Amino acid sequence: LGKCLSPCVGKQNENEYLKAIKDVRNILKGNIYNVIDHLKKHMEHYSSDYKFEEAGYIKEKIEIIKSYQSKSTVVSSRITNIDVFTIVDDDKSAFVNYLRVINGAIVQSYSAEMKKKLDESKQELLLHAIIELRQQFESDSKKTIIPFELEFVLPDVRFIIPRKGEKKKLLDLSERNARYFSLESRKQHQHYRAKLSKKTVLEALQKDLRLKQLPVYIECFDNSNIQGKNPVASCVVFRNGKPSKKDYRHYNIKTVKGSDDYSSMKEIIRRRYKRLLESKEPLPNMIVIDGGKGQLNAALKSLKKLKLHGSIPIFGIAKKLEEIFITGDPVPLYLNKNSSSLKLIQHMRNEAHRFGITFHKQKRSGDFLISEFDKINGIGPKTINKLLKKYKSVDRVKKIEFDELINEVGAAKAEILTQYFQNSSKRENFKDK
Repeated sequence: LGKCLSPCVGKQNENEYLKAIKDVRNILKGNIYNVIDHLKKHMEHYSSDYKFEEAGYIKEKIEIIKSYQSKSTVVSSRITNIDVFTIVDDDKSAFVNYLRVINGAIVQSYSAEMKKKLDESKQELLLHAIIELRQQFESDSKKTIIPFELEFVLPDVRFIIPRKGEKKKLLDLSERNARYFSLESRKQHQHYRAKLSKKTVLEALQKDLRLKQLPVYIECFDNSNIQGKNPVASCVVFRNGKPSKKDYRHYNIKTVKGSDDYSSMKEIIRRRYKRLLESKEPLPNMIVIDGGKGQLNAALKSLKKLKLHGSIPIFGIAKKLEEIFITGDPVPLYLNKNSSSLKLIQHMRNEAHRFGITFHKQKRSGDFLISEFDKINGIGPKTINKLLKKYKSVDRVKKIEFDELINEVGAAKAEILTQYFQNSSKRENFKDK
């Protein structure tokens, strides 16, 4: 493009390059005044040294940034560095809008859809969105406008629930954005389903990835951990282009310590397909790995040990540029961003990420119901999910009358659960004594 100052060949020194990167970060964060002030000082320095051509170049930069700044929606000069969050929901999803206001202007607006898994409340979903989006956009705001009270405190952040005035207008604007996004999202989903049949999508995917078989059965994997704690992984299954949620699987990482995504991926791929081979279950027509070359190569090592290398096509998808990495090819494949093939792969990747994050969040919580149920022989994931969705906690399940429990899970499983909880209660009483 003729815009690069060529730092890699020494035509721009490291200090100037890092300052430019810092300015770019500030512009993206909305801290435009700091950038303009820095450039003005730079321009004055050039002028004092009679370097008028360089000073003119800096002046052009300032004018471009001011033009960009003028496009921001100005709300009030009295409102500085504040975040705004709102949420609207329906039976299946919640839609969150985030506004970032700096120096009286809205510098960022972002909307996101959150799928409901366990009938979470709006308060729970909004809190999760606030934590995720503040981290994603590196917000340092000390004040956050929200529509209702939250039973949670964030360090160094004050929640504000405005009833009138300029802050209330900001809250209303954010809510309108969330509602508009929810309507558009539903329209897009309906349009996508109506436009393409599942077979057409799979045929396009087969052609784009040069697969020998129609990928009617696909598995996608993702790792989740925060600073190496509670590493978990997820496997989601798509059949005929649609999620087969009954086949989804969570994994606790057993052999890897700390944050090592490559080793974690090796472990999960090995465990998954070793079990399928031993139980003589059908293997997928295609595997998708959430990650780039490193994650893909780690998965390949496990397939080779299981003598499955070449039997199942396996691909990696890198998040930043949506590159598709293919085994044996050093050059990634770039699919058309509007293609049904990329949308399906993205859907699988996002579903694996969501499923893994949900599991990881549950592991970090103090009341991780599934982990306790996993100890009970004869109680499977369907029963666990059914009880979890209706009763929410272990304590509530323990208090269910035996007849009610029979109605929920049947006599045999009700007997297993009752016996387990009785033995568990005896152990707790013994410990207390």
